Order: sequence, then C-alpha cells, then structure tokens
Amino acid sequence: MESQEFVDSLIQEIIQPGVKSLMECRYFSELRDGKLSIRRLQGWALQHYLHNLALLKGFALCMVKNAHDPDIYNYFLYQLNEEQHHPDLAKRFGLAIGLKEDDFNNATAIFECLAHTSKTIHGMLLGSTAENRASALVNESMVCRYSEEFNTYLRKHYRLDDAACQFFVVHSIADQEHTKRSAEIIARHANSPQLQQLVRESARHMIRFKIAKFDGIYEAYA
Repeated sequence: MESQEFVDSLIQEIIQPGVKSLMECRYFSELRDGKLSIRRLQGWALQHYLHNLALLKGFALCMVKNAHDPDIYNYFLYQLNEEQHHPDLAKRFGLAIGLKEDDFNNATAIFECLAHTSKTIHGMLLGSTAENRASALVNESMVCRYSEEFNTYLRKHYRLDDAACQFFVVHSIADQEHTKRSAEIIARHANSPQLQQLVRESARHMIRFKIAKFDGIYEAYA
C-alpha cells in the first residue's frame, strides 16, 4: 500500500471512528448537556497537567534518541517548544474552576491516566518513529476535537472566559498542524507491511487508552 494511501486509511478506518467513540462517552455527553460536575472538570485539569509534564520529558528523551537524525531531532525540538507552556494552560483552567496550587503539587495519576501516559512514553522510547507518531496522531486528533467541545460548552454552561479556556482555544487550532506533521512522518516512515501493521496496532491501542482515560476520570472524580 502506498504511504499516503495507508495514512488516509489509518485516519478513516481507525482514528476517525475512535474520535467519534470518545465524543460519545459519558464525560462529553454530560459536558454538552451542562451536567458534568465541576469535580470531574477539575479531574481533567489535574490529570492532563501531569500528562503534559510527562510529555515534555518524553520529547526531550526523543531528541536524545534521534540525535543522529537531524529531521526527526528537529521535529521533536519543535514539539517540545510547542508544548512547553501546555502544563501551565491546563493548570490555569483548573485554577479558574476552583483548584489550588497545592492540588497540582500533590496530584498523582489515577490508574487509567497512568496507563495512557505510560503507553505514550513507551512509544517514544521503544517504538519506531512511525509507531510513535501513530499514537501522537490519535492523541492530537482527539485533543483537537475535544478542545472544540470544551471551548464551546464551558462558555455556554459554566460561563468561563477566554483566559480560563485558553488551553482549549490553543489546542483546537495548534493540533491541526500537529496532526498534519504526524501524518507526514508516518507516511515517510511506515514503508513496509510490517511497520504499517505496527502503526495500526499502535493507533488502536491508543484509542482504547484515551477512552479509558476519560472513563477513569469520570469515575475517580465522582
């Protein structure tokens, strides 16, 4: 299968249905109805803050891992620079809905979020470049889509302002570029049937981890 044809099939057959399934989960159904509790919103802020911190460290490790390849090294340098302020944006949202600095200082990852972050770091350290970016393509596609939901319904039902919603404003735009870059790297590096199968598996696994993450937050912050 030609590389671009493969990426198109990956997006249409695996990632888009995965995004749809995420948006149909209880967390986002209640968000759209204005029935999601503040505590569950706070849970997302705390857990995503921890995930973003781990992601920055993962990008730094990817730069070291790929120091011999200027193109991939520069790609992860770009990602690190793009993401460096995102923990603070997640925290800003959390502070706007009632959390305190100590809540972030003392936060620990719940099981499902730890599993999701672990899968992300696993791909960065042990996966091929194409596998790694398949997980990223899933995550970035989902974050881009759910940021639109958050940005719309936090304003509508919870009366939050631009400052509180900045994380979601940024990600609804920036992750469009990030998904494009991830797709380009997959197309370039998933150049064998074996690698393409690993990419499909990586994407399917990440979808399950991501949906479980939101189900976990929903239950843990009831």
